[in-house]
Amino acid sequence: MKNFFIFIRFSHTLFALPFALGSMIVAAHGWPGWSLLGLIVGCMVFARTAAMSFNRIVDWEIDQRNPRTAHRHQLLKKREAIFFSAGSSILFLITAWRINPPCAFLAPVALIIIFFYSLTKRFTHFAPFFLGLALAISPLGSWIAVQGTLSLAPLILALGVLCWVAGFDIIYATQDEDIDRQEGLYSMVVLLGVTRALTLAKWLHFLLFVFLIAFGIMSQQHRGYYFFLAPVLLLLFYEHKIAATLQVSLLNRAFFQTNALLGFLFLIATYAGL
Repeated sequence: MKNFFIFIRFSHTLFALPFALGSMIVAAHGWPGWSLLGLIVGCMVFARTAAMSFNRIVDWEIDQRNPRTAHRHQLLKKREAIFFSAGSSILFLITAWRINPPCAFLAPVALIIIFFYSLTKRFTHFAPFFLGLALAISPLGSWIAVQGTLSLAPLILALGVLCWVAGFDIIYATQDEDIDRQEGLYSMVVLLGVTRALTLAKWLHFLLFVFLIAFGIMSQQHRGYYFFLAPVLLLLFYEHKIAATLQVSLLNRAFFQTNALLGFLFLIATYAGL
């Protein structure tokens, strides 16, 4: 299991989870109860595990030829990855069914979206936006889990998550520019080059901050929300300053620490804004 968690980068579950939980808190106007919290966290964990396992399966041969990712395939066999992906998908569907009928109905759609991302790099340069969409459905799902329906506020938050994820995925993809060109894969870095791709990532992260403010306004958050939101700008500035160095060792550390802390700040902000 330890090898499997490393194989799918389980620690990166922290990225989208705070946005799902923040959406849950705002939708419930406070604490929704332990039962619903457990079901939402379960859906998040199972969905991401299924999607990341599927991603590793689809990119198995490509990843083996990439020096940055080749070590992953010494941790697990392909049939084991297939088992975990299928099992996690089933557990996700069961957990969503336990929440309410709208979640049960939409759960297969969510699986299609998060699986589809893994194929996009083969035919479009907009793969980062498909990854953003895959993670953006998490706050939508949490909102539906609480209220059984959608409104404008979670849609705005989802757009923010989409821009955030697409931006940091573009930054992360700068490490793979050469291998992507060699393999004939599409990426925003291949299309635009590193400098212009990083500029696009900056604009996407600016839009993230705009959407987070808009979400606070639409959901009638109090000033505590904006107080904890302010450091997000500093985190984004730090992430792009590190990205501009193009140093892999610094980039990996900044990628995880900055984005994990950003999500945590958003979660705290939603509590403070009640």
